[in-house]
Amino acid sequence: MLKIGLTGGIGVGKSTISKVFSLLNVPVYEADSRAKFLIEYDLFIVKSIKGLLGDNAYISDGSYNKSFVAECVFNNKLTLEKLNHIVHPAVALDFEDFCKKNSDKKYILKEAALMNRNQGLDKIIVVTSPLELRICRIKARDTHRKENQISEIIKNQKSQEEFLEMADFEIRNNDTEMLLPQILEIHRQILTFS
Repeated sequence: MLKIGLTGGIGVGKSTISKVFSLLNVPVYEADSRAKFLIEYDLFIVKSIKGLLGDNAYISDGSYNKSFVAECVFNNKLTLEKLNHIVHPAVALDFEDFCKKNSDKKYILKEAALMNRNQGLDKIIVVTSPLELRICRIKARDTHRKENQISEIIKNQKSQEEFLEMADFEIRNNDTEMLLPQILEIHRQILTFS
């Protein structure tokens, strides 16, 4: 079984593209949604986050206090690194379990904004999109985010060029090129590898 990464900056359309792959019967591991699940329900993570940020990291009903945590890490790289050090190893273990459960498949897709070559992935698909279009998508999707927050997130992520440096495949999600032919061609090529 091949492990294929799907990545790109915020607002490029990774989730939309991963849905198409899932329609092709490719198991998709959505790292961000799994991280959110683990942050809410993994007792070790909950205890660790409370130890780092205090009890206010969770609301009285037990749900994750995203706005409080965002304020804690927004301009504090050290705290963000410590938070990531709690969450990322747990997500890595969860991904390995996902791979074991789907070991009979030709390939699986791991969708994540944070990705590097040295993560045990066989190939990486990078989704690209013009910056203005990305900002429009983010504003429409994340109505709670302010413009400066969006700019800060984009600034803290890899540049499009840095993403492309690690790409085996590129999907251009620019509202002028059709997505489906690009996805189907990559799917065909990956099946020839496996």
